[in-house]
Amino acid sequence: MVVTAPFTGNRPGAQPGLPNLPEPPSGWPVGSYAKYEEAQRAVDHLADNDFPVADVTIVGVDLMLVERVIGRLTWGRVLLTGAASGAWLGLFVGLVLSLLSPTGGLASILTGLVIGIVFGVVSGAITYGASRGRRDFTSQSQLVAGRYDVLCQPRNAEKARDMLGKLAMGTEG
Repeated sequence: MVVTAPFTGNRPGAQPGLPNLPEPPSGWPVGSYAKYEEAQRAVDHLADNDFPVADVTIVGVDLMLVERVIGRLTWGRVLLTGAASGAWLGLFVGLVLSLLSPTGGLASILTGLVIGIVFGVVSGAITYGASRGRRDFTSQSQLVAGRYDVLCQPRNAEKARDMLGKLAMGTEG
């Protein structure tokens, strides 16, 4: 049996087996961008020009949880979604049963599929019914930052700042 501790990992410079506790990033700011794609493009530019990118960190600042509403939730949608997810689960179970069954065959697959659909519809209905209309919409949540800073270790920060400045001015390919 292997026991692992929380926050252990392969952080550069961390001693093996010791906790890898979260710590703030280090380095000097060499660029600040409104979108992650812009910060990623800046670091990609550094990498393309043989810069030691192991000294670079992208830091999301002013984090916020954004929940984008995608649609209205209705009984029909709940039951259809439950049936679809149940069908996938039932199909998987049916396939496994057909492989393990001495007779194999389509009957195991169809039985698993039907039971999965019924299970999905019932569990979806119970969950939605228990909410009593308090959340009649579907959404997607995403963690985003107000800005993305690119930090660099002091030994190369001036070079990185110069390279990114030229990129921003369009004087470097």
